[in-house]
Amino acid sequence: MSHDKLVYMANQIATFFKSQPADQAVDGVATHINKFWEPRMRRQLFEKIDAGNSGLSDLVLEASKKIKRPEPVVSTH
Repeated sequence: MSHDKLVYMANQIATFFKSQPADQAVDGVATHINKFWEPRMRRQLFEKIDAGNSGLSDLVLEASKKIKRPEPVVSTH
């Protein structure tokens, strides 16, 4: 999946939850991504965050502290 599509999807999730109180919104975004995004998608999300200037909303960035970071892919070659 392209990083732009991933950012769009994460920001859409944040838009859905941002009307809730801040702590509930953060938990909602993190829970949704943990539950429905496969490890590859979460890995790409963290690659985008780690690279900086991600285009992700502040709510997604705050929720990232509660999102399960997948193990890095280890090449066997």
